[in-house]
Amino acid sequence: MSAFDKALALVLRHEGGLVSDERDPGGLTNYGISQRAYPDLDIRNLKVADAANIYRTDYWDAIKGDQLPDGLAICVFDAAVNMGTDKAIRLLQKACGVQVDGMLGPNTLRAASRLPDAVARFSADRAIAYTGIRNFDLYGRGWLRRTIATAMEAA
Repeated sequence: MSAFDKALALVLRHEGGLVSDERDPGGLTNYGISQRAYPDLDIRNLKVADAANIYRTDYWDAIKGDQLPDGLAICVFDAAVNMGTDKAIRLLQKACGVQVDGMLGPNTLRAASRLPDAVARFSADRAIAYTGIRNFDLYGRGWLRRTIATAMEAA
């Protein structure tokens, strides 16, 4: 199984199916794909294969998952789905000790491949980042559980 397939399976477990939570700024969501992010998509009738294509193109490719060590790629991908690709890339850069500019280039990729405790560093920074997000009081415990579960799967 490829790193993307493992990461996708994990995200789908975390995200579940159709959700309509009026407190969630994403609005109607299916397999983690939100109506807010994809206003022209029929979210209610979204198929897993369609979600997988979106995840591959808009998230995995954006974080250059195929160029990151597998465990780290899984963590960064899950964060990108839950927090956005820009935030995930910035957290990766912070964990790697490189310039935090949101541009995932060769310096970040090189640093990520050499960082022995990358999953732990990234996951710790991710957990801390959640504490500053709106609705942490509602969803924070779940976000932290998700971060830990993802790190454990990635290790």
